[in-house]
Amino acid sequence: MKTLLKSQILRSFWILRLHHRWFHRHNRFLGSPIFAQYEAQSQGEQQLPEYFNFASDVLDKWSQIEKEGKRPSNPALWWINGRGGEVRWSFEELGVLSRKVANILSNQCGLCKGDRVLVILPRIPEWWLVTVACIRTGITLMPGISQLTAKDIQHRLQASKAKCIITTDALAPAVDSIADSCNFLQTKLVVSEGPRDGWLNFKELCKEAPDSHTCVRTKIHDPMVIYFTSGTTGAPKMAEHSQGSLGFRPIAHKRYWLDLTPADIMWSTADTGWVVASLGSVFEPWALGSCVFIHSLQQIESTIILNTLSRFPITTILGPPTLFRMLAQSDLTSYKFMSLQYCLSGGEPLNPEVMEQWKSMTGLQIYDLYGQTETGAICAVKKGMKIKPGSMGKACAPYQVKIIDEEANVLPPGKEGEIGIRVKPQRPLGFFSRYVDNPEKTAATERGDFYLTGDRGLMDKDGYFWFIGRADDVINSSGYRIGPFEIESALLEHPAVAEAAAVSSPDPLRGEVVKAFVVLSPAYTLQDKEKLTLQLQEHVKKVTAPYKYPRKMEFVKELPKTVTGKIRRNELRNKEWGRV
Repeated sequence: MKTLLKSQILRSFWILRLHHRWFHRHNRFLGSPIFAQYEAQSQGEQQLPEYFNFASDVLDKWSQIEKEGKRPSNPALWWINGRGGEVRWSFEELGVLSRKVANILSNQCGLCKGDRVLVILPRIPEWWLVTVACIRTGITLMPGISQLTAKDIQHRLQASKAKCIITTDALAPAVDSIADSCNFLQTKLVVSEGPRDGWLNFKELCKEAPDSHTCVRTKIHDPMVIYFTSGTTGAPKMAEHSQGSLGFRPIAHKRYWLDLTPADIMWSTADTGWVVASLGSVFEPWALGSCVFIHSLQQIESTIILNTLSRFPITTILGPPTLFRMLAQSDLTSYKFMSLQYCLSGGEPLNPEVMEQWKSMTGLQIYDLYGQTETGAICAVKKGMKIKPGSMGKACAPYQVKIIDEEANVLPPGKEGEIGIRVKPQRPLGFFSRYVDNPEKTAATERGDFYLTGDRGLMDKDGYFWFIGRADDVINSSGYRIGPFEIESALLEHPAVAEAAAVSSPDPLRGEVVKAFVVLSPAYTLQDKEKLTLQLQEHVKKVTAPYKYPRKMEFVKELPKTVTGKIRRNELRNKEWGRV
């Protein structure tokens, strides 16, 4: 069985690799009819179509192009579980199956356009089917991460007034424990091999559901997805996105950050609960007709990632900086990435030394991406652009990104300020619509003509943006404003350091000073803590301005992080200031 599977994988690898070569040699812009249909809309926001639905206007169009033999034969969705399980669906098969699920949502679940459904599924094919089915029916999807507790689920169900929840056996008991307190909840749907009392069974219903379904007509500003923000800067808020903000932006502004073709195979490692999963494994690659590759990734380990990149013809990978930092510490000499051409990183700033290590070991650049749940991609280093290590790149269309001061005045190049996006006189395509039921928080995101990202940075004379830190991460020591990112980057250049986080710490003389929390490299054994502290402090003084060096240092086994891999500096800072 293993030999057969291996031969099938190798056969698929070479067939797809030949298709990829043929495609790039003969017709890079295959599938342009989808873009041609909306060519006029890319010229201005006033010309947006009144009606748009990503399922009928994009996915079903690719299905037709596929039937006409005008697209390479690689799948629309290619999923593996790492244990021999594999699913490969064409756009046509994706359409058939998602229409079945659309009928289940409308009929057995009794949901209508505008209703909300909380979907907590790991990286399994059913998540993609439910996502597309919700788009087809006009039902608002609310993705959640599998690490949610019963209390988390209760809050989301109550705050959103969701009528349905879809999850697996793993979380069903947690849902049952709080379901009675969620007055709006009407239906529970479980993705399971067996029955469960009080739940509809997703797989059983799929067997009997008809595959004929008429896509609901949706307006471009109709709600499509609600994300609960990650909570790194406060309690989770419900950020609502529309059919247009996520689905139409990659059509109106093609390749505004992701440069793919229908011959490409894209792997985003993001958890299904976050906006990066939708950007990197739904809307952006499928708008371009590319194959979405998914590994179930019960655990994110270097060997799993490296083996997958070696065994499968993946051309593009998107992951957080922590992923590339982890891979850069591995021995890559026994791995060959035969198809990998395009590496992207997003979620938090990418340290220059990680980029250099990755390039020296693989010959590949890492292209940085900066964005937020509320905005999608804000800045990016795109193919063909000069890479400035440490920079987030330039503004993504159609955003006008500026550095502004406390009065919303635009600052000149080289001046530090807050990163803002112009939203007046007209809010650009790509923005979230609102924080649901929270007009005060929605209004508070704006200052003057700008949306506030809450991040501080600067723009250089070439229009490249540089991240300094969250507005509340910036350290003010003796009147000097110090961003944590450059300190962390300096520390990471030292061979003894695997990870680092810099925060403010109280000081009786300076008010606050820089404190670094350091995770040592696996190959390094700590013998003299004071000696190493002095070495690292001197190292930072040489790499960056001496006043920025960490006057305090603590060696830890791990750093606190969100489930997306972002370092929780606020947790470390609160600990330092006794706010825990």
